[in-house]
Amino acid sequence: MHERFRENYRLLGLKIAYYRKKKGYTQEQFAELIDKSLSFVGQIEANNGVAVKGIYLDTLFTISETLDVPMAKLFSED
Repeated sequence: MHERFRENYRLLGLKIAYYRKKKGYTQEQFAELIDKSLSFVGQIEANNGVAVKGIYLDTLFTISETLDVPMAKLFSED
């Protein structure tokens, strides 16, 4: 991950965690639903800028669909 995007990744992780919790999913349930490992979900949500180097668009589409949240909302500044 490029250093200049660190804050973007952090905010994205916070949004994903927020919407996951709003749906009532544990990290483990969510990981299963998006076909990723529990550690992957944890790294995204608690992104310290080291563990996750990037997220494929397919993964973002899957996350958006699973959470029933438009992808644009995951990137909005609200």
